Amino acid sequence: MNKNQSVTLTVIGSGDAFGSGGRLNTCFHVQAADCQLLIDCGATVLSGLKQSGFRVGDIDAILITHFHGDHYGGLPFFLLDYARQQDAKPLTIISPPGAKPRIQSLLDLLYPGSLQLDTLALTFIAYQPFEVVETANFVVQTFPVIHVAAALPNAFRIQLGKHVISYSGDTEWTPVLVDVAKDADLFICQCNYYEKDAKGHLNYRTLQQHLPELSCKKIWLTHFDVDMLAHMEQVELEYAEDGKQITIA
Repeated sequence: MNKNQSVTLTVIGSGDAFGSGGRLNTCFHVQAADCQLLIDCGATVLSGLKQSGFRVGDIDAILITHFHGDHYGGLPFFLLDYARQQDAKPLTIISPPGAKPRIQSLLDLLYPGSLQLDTLALTFIAYQPFEVVETANFVVQTFPVIHVAAALPNAFRIQLGKHVISYSGDTEWTPVLVDVAKDADLFICQCNYYEKDAKGHLNYRTLQQHLPELSCKKIWLTHFDVDMLAHMEQVELEYAEDGKQITIA
């Protein structure tokens, strides 16, 4: 791991599960000197990556926050394209427990007889909440959050060299987000609604109340419902948009 490397994050998808506002499903591409990774892999990922000029075979790792289709449902399509690329890098998928059988089941439903995961150069790493997963190029710390429990939801702190990118995943407000965001270079925070209270999701008014508790250097909001999109003129915080990019030097 090069501790002095710069890190570039590109928003592949910043939308909710319903494509509100025409935005693609959740996915963030992270590029450092020695690796490329995806944070979440929503159903529209393949189109989004190609629109941004990224090649599936160049991705080293995919990190999944939870098992909802707008966060991992793009994996069957990603892997079908990956299987066609003879020079593709070995790929690591880091997720809550159970990713491999879930993905194989999706492949069998969507493209029967097309692909067996065991034929690919894949490594699956299953994490538990409050676990630290170390690889040669980055470190991921996981935090349980409040969303649909059956989807095994987590937030991430991802360290690449001296830089930290944090991501809330899908969640309502929980004090654990203070630790997730602590001193991060960039904290990407799910903010589904403007002021509507909904179980498992955060709204802008609630987040505003807790901003003094967050010590991140920069925050981007993401995952907007139509309610949030209708109030964008009142939103004072920076937010993610498909194709938006930031380089952390």
